[in-house]
Amino acid sequence: MTDQTTGQSPTTGHHGAPAVATGPSRRRLNFTLVSAALFMFFVTWSLSWSLFSIWLTQDIGLSAGRSSLVISANAIGCLVTMPVYGYLQDKLGLRKNLLYWVSGLMLLVGPMYIYVYGPLLKTQFALGLLVGAAYLAMAFAVAVATLESYTERLGRFHGFEFGRARMFGSLGWAAATFFAGRLFNIDPRLNFWAASVSAAVFLVLIVSIRVTDGRRSAAVEAAASSVSMTDVRSLLRYPAFWGLLLFVIAVTATYNTYDQMFPSYFASLFSTAGEGNRMYSDLNSVQVFLEAGGMALAPFLVNRLGPKKSLLLSGCIMAARIGLSGLVTDPAAISAVKLMHAAELPIMLIAIFKYINLHFESRLSSSIYLVGFQLAAQLGAAVISPLAGLGYDSIGFARTYLLLAGVVALFTALSVLTLRPDAKALSVSALPDPALAAPAARENRSAPDKSEAPLPAKL
Repeated sequence: MTDQTTGQSPTTGHHGAPAVATGPSRRRLNFTLVSAALFMFFVTWSLSWSLFSIWLTQDIGLSAGRSSLVISANAIGCLVTMPVYGYLQDKLGLRKNLLYWVSGLMLLVGPMYIYVYGPLLKTQFALGLLVGAAYLAMAFAVAVATLESYTERLGRFHGFEFGRARMFGSLGWAAATFFAGRLFNIDPRLNFWAASVSAAVFLVLIVSIRVTDGRRSAAVEAAASSVSMTDVRSLLRYPAFWGLLLFVIAVTATYNTYDQMFPSYFASLFSTAGEGNRMYSDLNSVQVFLEAGGMALAPFLVNRLGPKKSLLLSGCIMAARIGLSGLVTDPAAISAVKLMHAAELPIMLIAIFKYINLHFESRLSSSIYLVGFQLAAQLGAAVISPLAGLGYDSIGFARTYLLLAGVVALFTALSVLTLRPDAKALSVSALPDPALAAPAARENRSAPDKSEAPLPAKL
């Protein structure tokens, strides 16, 4: 018997029971809806965040050092929020309760920036740090990881590549960034009001997503309900988890710290701030359009190289971009360096999900992604950003970039040893529902590695 959706035999659900096929129309509709939701989320986020460091220095009037403290505080807010969001999303499975909460926070982005966050940073800096860190973490910085994790889980359920849907997020960022610089030069508040409008569209799209495949949906819910804090804590006894943490904290977090202050450095290379803002907005838009194409192509490269080699490749690109930023000062050359991000991000993001699904249990994917990747990146940024800020103020951007590039290169080399080889994949038999595993993971999983401590009982 052939599944009309996939052209293959029906999958087997829990305990060998045949799974009910998802209708092709619903599968296509959910793919379209979640892709559009990613587009609108990134539109909202880009309008309120793509020029964040420029907003801090030019509109709020903070120094580079104080701006780095804001970024560090935002990272600490993510540290608190990410474990909670990750655990809740794993418990929810394909339910959207947490995304509804995020949608409500996003609707408030305009009033929050204009009437609360900005004035507090000007008049009561410490309180502004606290309020902004809590809001931005829950509404965007952690919410994006939650939405990406939900999309990846929905992709495994319906059988589409995460990168195909995530591509639309990049397109949304690019489309919004193209206008963000121009609106900022007119009035920064226009960006924030436009962000609230796009957030309303995001909410409508999230409400419209439905998962109606009875037996397989029930299997997802059963796996989700079995997740406990014991499972999450058990990850700390698994060497592959610590290898992932080292790469993320030392490599990705250092790169993110560099990238967050890069707009201010880029704008400083032009004769006027307005010209720099506009040029950065245009360049960022081009870069993210290229990034969207990379999201569509990256799965082919990552499937060919394997997740580990792909992560190492992304680390090499990060080190090269940071180092070149410290060596070139010509606006055209630094613009070319900026475009390297369009190759790095798709490879890294696709590889991290495939690495997680290859070496960890899929029902814990949200916790592992938010804790093992996103939280670890924010933890690193919370430590590295103030140090980088001291470097910016004392020795300048260029020399600080060369030091950061050295750190990224060193720990990328160390990750050759600490990231788990793809050949030592988690056995598919350890998964609660093999039918929900990513196709590439099912193909690549082999017998568990006997030389390494086994996963905890529930893993």
